[in-house]
Amino acid sequence: MITLELELITKALIKGQANRVKTLTALAIENGINPQTVLEKALILGMKEIDGQFRDNLIYISDVLIASRAMHAGLHELKPFLSNPQQSPLGKVVIGTVAGDLHDIGKNLIVMMFRGAGLDVIDLGIDVQPEDFVQAIIDHQPDILAMSAMLTTTLGMMSETIKELTHRELRNRVKIIIGGNPATQDFAQAINADGYAVDVFKAVDLALKLI
Repeated sequence: MITLELELITKALIKGQANRVKTLTALAIENGINPQTVLEKALILGMKEIDGQFRDNLIYISDVLIASRAMHAGLHELKPFLSNPQQSPLGKVVIGTVAGDLHDIGKNLIVMMFRGAGLDVIDLGIDVQPEDFVQAIIDHQPDILAMSAMLTTTLGMMSETIKELTHRELRNRVKIIIGGNPATQDFAQAINADGYAVDVFKAVDLALKLI
């Protein structure tokens, strides 16, 4: 059930009102609404609407960036409640947006969802080179490597990363999941990834199954 408080957060996010999103998110938490519910039923819902409007050419990339800043304002309020340092992590994930791709909205949402699900997350950020993914696998020894791409032109970097892991004899040490608008299950199989997630919810389910 979506309450009025959650609807107000969603509407403010769509309008790009970062300060209002921040205030309303804090108020929702103060009023006892579950932080995970705020994330899923307000912030993610708002960004899905923005994504749909952008795909339909109803808004510009500048509008997406403004909404993204509003989303980050809400995530900042939620972060302390979605991360529990006293709880032993269920597993470890290294995540990043591949080289040549500067999109981080979807990745950031997945990071928050992973942490909310009890996973330890090492976020490498955007424009991550294959060798940087490889080094992170060596340094952190994660259970899962999650790669995101929002551009068709950058999908190939997922394949390059997996090839480099194979070359370094590290491929069998980690499960690999991919996601992003141009990615598909067929592509995941073609590049020898372990799975494909169509959205943030599927990403969490898949990660927990693979650990």
